[in-house]
This record gives sequence, C-alpha cells and structure tokens, in this order.
Amino acid sequence: MTEKKRHHRYYDLILAAFVVVLLCSNFIGAGKAAVVHLPYFGEFIYGAGILFFPISYFFGDILTEVYGYAYDRRAVWAGFAALAFAAIMAQIVIALPPGPGAYMENYQHGMEAVFGNSWRVALASMMAFWSGSFVNSYVLAKLKIKTQGRYLWMRAICSTAVGELVDSSLFYMLAFYGLWPTSEVIQVAFAQYFLKTSWEVLATPLTYLVVNFLKQKENEDYYDINTNFTPFKVKV
Repeated sequence: MTEKKRHHRYYDLILAAFVVVLLCSNFIGAGKAAVVHLPYFGEFIYGAGILFFPISYFFGDILTEVYGYAYDRRAVWAGFAALAFAAIMAQIVIALPPGPGAYMENYQHGMEAVFGNSWRVALASMMAFWSGSFVNSYVLAKLKIKTQGRYLWMRAICSTAVGELVDSSLFYMLAFYGLWPTSEVIQVAFAQYFLKTSWEVLATPLTYLVVNFLKQKENEDYYDINTNFTPFKVKV
C-alpha cells in the first residue's frame, strides 16, 4: 500500500515567499554596487542585493530543517525556473521596438541599462544560487543527523557559511567580470560573503522562532536519513 503524502499547511506560502525574494534580490539589487563610508576603513563597496538575498538562504534553512532536503530541492528548482523565465521575458521586452516619442525612447534606454545585462546576471545567479543552495541544504541535513537535531544555531550558520562561499565565489565573477574592474568584483564578492554570513548569525533568533512554530503547527521535524541527495530531481 502506497503511503499517503502529508499535507503541509505552510509549505506553499514559504515556497512563494522564497521565489519572490530570489527574483527581486537578483533583478532589482544585484546589478548595483553601493558604497558606504566606514570610520577608519574608508569606502566599503557592496552589492545592493545583499540586503535582501540572504533571506532566500533563511527560507532554505527553514525548509530543510522542518520539511527535509527534498522539499528545499523543489523550492530551489522553482526559483531556478522563475529566474530563467524572468531573464527570457526581459530580453524579449527589450527587443520589442519602442513606441514613438521621447518618453518611450528614454524608457527603452532605461530598460536596456537596467535589464540589458539580465541574461548574464540571471545565468550567473542561477548557477551560483543552484550550487550554493544545494550545498547549504546538504550540509544542514547531514549536520542535523550528526547532531541528532541539536544546535540549530550552529548548523544554520555553518551550512550558510559553506553555501554562501560557493555562491559568492561564482556569482560576481560570472555576472560582472569584464564589466566592473576586477578589484571591485573581488571586493564586492568578499563583502557579499561576509555580510551574508553575518546576516545568518543575526537572524538566528528569528530562525528558531519560525522553525519552532512550523514544527509545532505542521507536526513535522524531518531527518534526511535515507534521502537521495541528487539535485537533479523535483519529486518529494
């Protein structure tokens, strides 16, 4: 007799939030290098999307911790597909001839400036996020078994640190090498890694709050003991 799949009340909501954060952080913030002036250190350059992108790893940790690796894998593929569609849509819209008038001409220039590199940003983002997210989920799932479900704070921080290292190492080099000065690409990549990992540390109390809430409401606390960790599946 086939085991009936459980219905999760909040999984779809988290999945939707995950995809929205991923799309917005990559298409609105990723292309801008912002700067802040720090005492004694001078100018500190960072990618604007870094303020919001770590939220996707926050959701990834929650999905793996509560529902298991397979459910997070499904979410990663949903985000991957959303990024691919957004990149294709952006290129089609840019390629369409603009209407007459100065307003449309300026609008077309603005779209080309903002989204003209979207194919490269999307490709880099998909490769980096796909790789980093699966590494993050894998490390978290394995550490959960190793620690018998204890030390969530340690597991979340360690998995994010490893996943973000993969993500940050790939994204800015693939997306902006040759467009930005190489020194700026490296500086922004290091800043991204440091700030994203720090974000996870600061978000630890919120992680505990959301995870405990979901485990109680969903009556779920999954351990990936016999899980097939291949990333090339969508089925849960």
